[in-house]
Amino acid sequence: MTLPSLVYALFLLSVVGVFWTLESLQARLWLLVVASLIFYASIQVQYLLLMVAVLIVTFFVGNAIAAPLDWRIPNPRWQLAERGWNQRRTQLLWLGVGINVALLLGFKYAEGLFRWLGIELGTAPDDTLTRIIMPLGLSFFVFECIAYLVDVYRGSPAALNFSDFAAYKLYFPKLISGPITRFHPFIDQVEQQKPPGLNTAVEGLWLIAYGAMKKLLIADHIAILVNLSFDNLERAGSADIWLATFAYGLQLYLDFSAYVNIARGSALLMGINLPQNFDAPYFTTSLADFWRRWHITLGDWLRNYLYFPLGGSRRGLVRTCLNLMAVMLIAGVWHGNNWGFLIWGGLHGAGLVIHRLSLAWGKAVPKLKAFWGTLPGTGLGWLLTQGLVFFSWLFFRLPEPDRYTLALQRLWGTPSDAQFSQLVYLESLGFTFTQLLLLLCGVVGLMAGAYVIKRGLKLELSWPVKLLLVPLFSVLAWLLAPAETLPYIYFDF
Repeated sequence: MTLPSLVYALFLLSVVGVFWTLESLQARLWLLVVASLIFYASIQVQYLLLMVAVLIVTFFVGNAIAAPLDWRIPNPRWQLAERGWNQRRTQLLWLGVGINVALLLGFKYAEGLFRWLGIELGTAPDDTLTRIIMPLGLSFFVFECIAYLVDVYRGSPAALNFSDFAAYKLYFPKLISGPITRFHPFIDQVEQQKPPGLNTAVEGLWLIAYGAMKKLLIADHIAILVNLSFDNLERAGSADIWLATFAYGLQLYLDFSAYVNIARGSALLMGINLPQNFDAPYFTTSLADFWRRWHITLGDWLRNYLYFPLGGSRRGLVRTCLNLMAVMLIAGVWHGNNWGFLIWGGLHGAGLVIHRLSLAWGKAVPKLKAFWGTLPGTGLGWLLTQGLVFFSWLFFRLPEPDRYTLALQRLWGTPSDAQFSQLVYLESLGFTFTQLLLLLCGVVGLMAGAYVIKRGLKLELSWPVKLLLVPLFSVLAWLLAPAETLPYIYFDF
């Protein structure tokens, strides 16, 4: 069952219909649990019990952390008992977090460890005994579990009922690729039990149709160019690699944001508003602002559960820069066990450090601070920010050292093979290099237009217009989609 697909549409409508016919909150919660288990089993049934096991362990550890200190202890022994209680809570937190982290790292890095030890793993799809497959959604699942345990440790109430926690953790729209959601905002919305109004229902349908169009009509078509170019890297010229890297940046954003659109739209039909994950990140003028508007829930998670515990910006400029670099290197390691991801994280870490230093220099040099507020300064900031972002996508797309090294060697002054343009551009895609570049710039132009209308002019489409566009976008996505629908890129993480 993929998003979007006809099967998913029928599944979603069935769940939504039954959800609003049930009057009992517990019945609705268990419906979400069962529906989510069916959804996950339709994609990767072999890891269903593993996900449930992690869910159960996290639930009970969270409740143990939240267990109150016995108030009947005599006053002379209260201080000693409180110290032991705090130690016990800390140990339980580390146990819960350790189990989740060990599970995540085990799957992400087991194959790399085996290769380092010289153990050959199977490569055939059915060779399940020797081929390690990452459970879909495990990263986001684990991140939410860690956030829940830390929040409970910090004083938030633990889940009262297992059904509450299971419905939150397994909720199928966000299960595979987020957005990363906290327990209390989610369960509070479920408990309100208010059917969505007309505007909300139309917004949900609009987000699903809009996401389907972005995924099938744009991202998957761009993916054909990206895959053909990087699969034929040995024949590609410098201009071809730059074009493919630019295209990949657009594909990644459109692909991931499309999933989030469909997830948020699906949830709205059940009266649940999942957090946004993107806010026009390619129009930011600093890397710090980029990370406030790109994969927003991951950025929030990194700040709340890594950056702030490391000390944040409270311990001086040097320590702040070290913390920023450490967090981004960890983000790179989380994405995969190849050097390219570490380089990607390092580039973003270096960019954040330079931005933080420029803020400090701006306080000492008022003219420098004033320059970044001018039109030339804003334009330069945008060029520098997006230049680093798109260049770093090269290592994200080609994380293996031999691949990104080859790409870097051919990045300047290298002409393409005589057959590359003919086979990749004309025969496979039916466009020339220039036409493809113009089409991609057209996509950026549409994004810029939408950005100006929404943020500059403060205009939004009314619900009747969105309702009219829902069938149009759905039909276009259905008719003009590539012959093969590609999996979402972030399913790999």
